Amino acid sequence: VQLQASGGGLVQAGDSLSLSCAASGRTSSRYAMAWFHQAPGKEREFVAVISWSGISTSYADSVKGRFTISRDNAKNTAYLQMNVLKPEDTAVYFCAAETSLSISRRPEWYTDWGQGTEVTVSS
Repeated sequence: VQLQASGGGLVQAGDSLSLSCAASGRTSSRYAMAWFHQAPGKEREFVAVISWSGISTSYADSVKGRFTISRDNAKNTAYLQMNVLKPEDTAVYFCAAETSLSISRRPEWYTDWGQGTEVTVSS
Protein backbone atom coordinates (compact mmCIF):
# COMPACT_ATOMS: atom_id res chain seq x y z
CA VAL A 1 0.00 0.00 0.00
CA GLN A 2 0.98 3.64 -0.42
CA LEU A 3 0.96 5.71 2.75
CA GLN A 4 0.53 9.46 3.25
CA ALA A 5 1.22 10.86 6.70
CA SER A 6 -0.03 14.27 7.77
CA GLY A 7 -0.79 16.37 10.81
CA GLY A 8 2.65 17.35 12.05
CA GLY A 9 3.50 20.82 13.24
CA LEU A 10 5.05 23.05 15.88
CA VAL A 11 3.47 22.92 19.33
CA GLN A 12 4.41 23.74 22.89
CA ALA A 13 5.14 21.23 25.62
CA GLY A 14 1.92 19.92 27.11
CA ASP A 15 -0.06 20.44 23.91
CA SER A 16 -1.76 17.77 21.82
CA LEU A 17 -1.42 16.85 18.17
CA SER A 18 -3.13 14.28 15.98
CA LEU A 19 -1.39 12.55 13.09
CA SER A 20 -3.12 10.73 10.25
CA CYS A 21 -1.85 8.08 7.87
CA ALA A 22 -3.98 7.49 4.78
CA ALA A 23 -3.45 4.28 2.83
CA SER A 24 -4.16 3.72 -0.84
CA GLY A 25 -3.50 0.94 -3.29
CA ARG A 26 -3.89 -2.63 -2.01
CA THR A 27 -6.27 -1.55 0.73
CA SER A 28 -8.33 -4.72 0.32
CA SER A 29 -5.50 -6.55 2.05
CA ARG A 30 -5.47 -6.88 5.83
CA TYR A 31 -2.50 -4.95 7.19
CA ALA A 32 -1.06 -3.80 10.46
CA MET A 33 -0.21 -0.11 10.73
CA ALA A 34 2.43 1.47 12.89
CA TRP A 35 4.10 4.74 13.73
CA PHE A 36 7.81 5.24 14.12
CA HIS A 37 9.78 8.42 14.75
CA GLN A 38 13.28 9.54 13.99
CA ALA A 39 14.99 12.43 15.73
CA PRO A 40 17.98 14.18 14.14
CA GLY A 41 21.09 12.04 14.46
CA LYS A 42 19.19 9.09 15.88
CA GLU A 43 17.86 5.82 14.54
CA ARG A 44 14.22 5.28 13.66
CA GLU A 45 12.33 4.17 16.76
CA PHE A 46 9.05 2.38 17.31
CA VAL A 47 6.16 4.46 18.68
CA ALA A 48 2.94 2.44 18.34
CA VAL A 49 1.28 -0.28 16.27
CA ILE A 50 -2.27 -1.48 15.71
CA SER A 51 -3.50 -4.69 14.18
CA TRP A 52 -5.93 -4.91 11.27
CA SER A 53 -8.84 -5.59 13.63
CA GLY A 54 -7.80 -2.84 16.01
CA ILE A 55 -7.90 -5.31 18.90
CA SER A 56 -4.13 -5.55 19.34
CA THR A 57 -2.02 -2.49 20.04
CA SER A 58 1.46 -1.91 21.42
CA TYR A 59 3.24 1.26 22.55
CA ALA A 60 6.77 2.32 23.29
CA ASP A 61 7.25 2.85 27.01
CA SER A 62 8.10 6.50 26.38
CA VAL A 63 4.63 7.25 24.98
CA LYS A 64 2.44 4.83 26.93
CA GLY A 65 -0.41 6.71 28.58
CA ARG A 66 0.12 9.79 26.41
CA PHE A 67 -0.33 8.53 22.84
CA THR A 68 -3.22 6.53 21.39
CA ILE A 69 -3.18 4.71 18.06
CA SER A 70 -6.43 3.95 16.27
CA ARG A 71 -7.68 3.17 12.79
CA ASP A 72 -10.73 3.48 10.62
CA ASN A 73 -10.65 0.72 8.01
CA ALA A 74 -13.60 2.23 6.14
CA LYS A 75 -11.38 5.26 5.50
CA ASN A 76 -8.15 3.26 5.15
CA THR A 77 -6.62 5.59 7.72
CA ALA A 78 -4.68 5.20 10.95
CA TYR A 79 -4.34 7.90 13.56
CA LEU A 80 -1.93 8.79 16.34
CA GLN A 81 -3.36 11.03 19.03
CA MET A 82 -0.48 12.57 20.93
CA ASN A 83 -1.23 14.24 24.27
CA VAL A 84 0.99 15.93 26.84
CA LEU A 85 3.72 16.34 24.26
CA LYS A 86 7.30 16.72 25.48
CA PRO A 87 10.33 18.28 23.76
CA GLU A 88 11.81 14.78 23.49
CA ASP A 89 8.88 13.82 21.22
CA THR A 90 10.36 16.12 18.57
CA ALA A 91 11.06 14.00 15.48
CA VAL A 92 9.88 13.10 12.03
CA TYR A 93 7.00 10.64 12.39
CA PHE A 94 6.61 7.90 9.81
CA CYS A 95 3.72 5.53 9.32
CA ALA A 96 4.30 2.00 8.14
CA ALA A 97 2.15 -0.92 7.03
CA GLU A 98 2.60 -4.63 6.60
CA THR A 99 0.12 -7.13 5.16
CA SER A 100 -0.40 -9.35 8.19
CA LEU A 101 -2.91 -10.08 10.91
CA SER A 102 -0.17 -9.82 13.55
CA ILE A 103 1.83 -6.82 14.77
CA SER A 104 5.49 -6.02 15.27
CA ARG A 105 7.62 -3.33 16.90
CA ARG A 106 10.53 -3.96 14.50
CA PRO A 107 10.93 -1.48 11.60
CA GLU A 108 12.45 -4.17 9.37
CA TRP A 109 9.17 -6.13 9.54
CA TYR A 110 7.34 -3.43 7.58
CA THR A 111 7.30 -3.27 3.80
CA ASP A 112 5.43 -0.03 3.14
CA TRP A 113 6.41 3.38 4.52
CA GLY A 114 5.01 6.89 4.26
CA GLN A 115 7.10 9.99 3.67
CA GLY A 116 7.04 11.29 7.26
CA THR A 117 5.56 14.32 8.96
CA GLU A 118 7.58 16.57 11.26
CA VAL A 119 6.60 17.20 14.86
CA THR A 120 8.41 19.88 16.86
CA VAL A 121 7.67 20.40 20.54
CA SER A 122 9.09 23.54 22.10
CA SER A 123 9.76 23.82 25.82
